[in-house]
Amino acid sequence: MSITVQIQYAVPRTSVPLQADFLRWVKAALVNQSKAGEITIRVTSESEAAQLNWRYRRKEGATNILSFPFEVPSCVPVDIPLLGDLVICAPVVAREALEQAKKEQDHWAHLVVHGVLHLLGFDHQQEVEAQQMESLEVTILESLGYPDPYESV
Repeated sequence: MSITVQIQYAVPRTSVPLQADFLRWVKAALVNQSKAGEITIRVTSESEAAQLNWRYRRKEGATNILSFPFEVPSCVPVDIPLLGDLVICAPVVAREALEQAKKEQDHWAHLVVHGVLHLLGFDHQQEVEAQQMESLEVTILESLGYPDPYESV
């Protein structure tokens, strides 16, 4: 499986994981998938995340992560190897990690894995979907040496 991860930094890189970390987390989430391609991860400020959250979800305020799966238009006869984009709000990640008494790196890993699973079509709107997705997240994160993100501290 060939995967390319492009990282865009719209905030200072202090306390943002290394590109190698992002790549490791993405590859772990794709380990049992046959999909190959490119994912762009944009690390943003709260203002940019809030604008995108309003524009695409009609929800106010910044959220920790937004995922934008790429779908090839039916009129395009070529398979384009893009999986999609993830937008992660660095200040929200830092705040949530502190509030949830988690290591910030653990929270970043969880959100990247969570976002990649959304790009693959997983969702958590229904209880059964949520259980399946969360179970997969926990398994992937454990394979990387991270704790269960849903376990209460």
